[in-house]
Amino acid sequence: MFERHSSHALSIIASLVSSDLPCEAQDLYARFTLDTASEFLFGKNLNTLSSSLPVPGQGVIGAKGSVTTDSWGLFVQAFEEIQQIVTSRRRLGNIWPLFELFDDKTTPQVTAIRLYLDPIVTQVLHDMEAMENSGIESPIEEKTFIQHLAESTKDAGLIRDQILSVLLASRDTTACLLTYVTYLLTMYPNVTKKLRTEVLEHCGPDGALTYDNTKHLKYLRAVINETLRLFPPIPLNMRESRATSCTLPPADPTYSTFSTALLYMPKNTTFLYLPVLTQQNPALWGKDADIFDPERWLDPERLARFTANPMMFTPFGAGPRICLGQNYAYHEASYFLVRLLQQFDTFTLASDVQPKESLPPREWKQASKTGRGTVEQIWPAAAMTLYVKGGLWVRFGRSDAQSD
Repeated sequence: MFERHSSHALSIIASLVSSDLPCEAQDLYARFTLDTASEFLFGKNLNTLSSSLPVPGQGVIGAKGSVTTDSWGLFVQAFEEIQQIVTSRRRLGNIWPLFELFDDKTTPQVTAIRLYLDPIVTQVLHDMEAMENSGIESPIEEKTFIQHLAESTKDAGLIRDQILSVLLASRDTTACLLTYVTYLLTMYPNVTKKLRTEVLEHCGPDGALTYDNTKHLKYLRAVINETLRLFPPIPLNMRESRATSCTLPPADPTYSTFSTALLYMPKNTTFLYLPVLTQQNPALWGKDADIFDPERWLDPERLARFTANPMMFTPFGAGPRICLGQNYAYHEASYFLVRLLQQFDTFTLASDVQPKESLPPREWKQASKTGRGTVEQIWPAAAMTLYVKGGLWVRFGRSDAQSD
């Protein structure tokens, strides 16, 4: 599946390159990850890569990136707008209904999402009923995620909710990772060159990534981890304490100025934590914490910081509720990036077609400012997941071997 959908996505990029046109990479990667996930989870390729693409200079900015006006585009727009609304509700806390006394802000989006997903749910319920009536049962290893759902419940609404949850996890997060890797390759051509050299050494100009050669692509893994560190797909998260109050363990000894007194956690309390801040904290990562440097994952001395305190890097969460799709995401991103670097060797931001209102504010560049804002050439934003405001418009360059 990775090969089939990667080839489709890369053929689109190649077509744009031959026409000397930039590509809205964030949109393309979201289609790639969704088509792969839909076939894997639902047994049905939604084939969004075959739908109309954003046009350079004419892109419509949606709640996150670019959107189109076809049925797929309307679904994406609703899907991303509802993430913005849910994020706002979570920030408001339990008082959010006061801001929607006279109407539910999600009603139009819910309607659009149901128009897109209900046929999938209806079809799987129909197929399950037909199988039950025939007395035929598929082997468990041949069943898809949605078939397992249909065996557990006939509630179409519940199945649709579960589908949405899985789509968010499988589409947005890996697409976000690929988007920011590509963005960083535009900023650091030396990293691109080193990464491509490693790919060609271990996979050749057209060899596929396998489980055997994955372990040799150490620099690729370092680039992915460093991207996840600076731009975690889930940049902030929330949890709620249990129904019984408790005290928390002593503060992290990294912060020597902190009190050693135990912290009191009241019951049923919502609290926020931000991996995007933890993973750029100089106290944990050193003075260069906000600098993109994959070498930190290869230098034993610097890597010792992480191995001594693994909770300082949690793009997939941690503990018993760590992301179930962690390995899936690593493999999917790695596979695509290998194929990408085999065919293309230069990546340049197409700022001329980037919507003006999505460019970083000028005040980010002020000398008095600190952090990544002073060097950022795109506008990172978050609504449940991280994204690039206005999309990521990139010009891809073919390698000499591919051009020949």
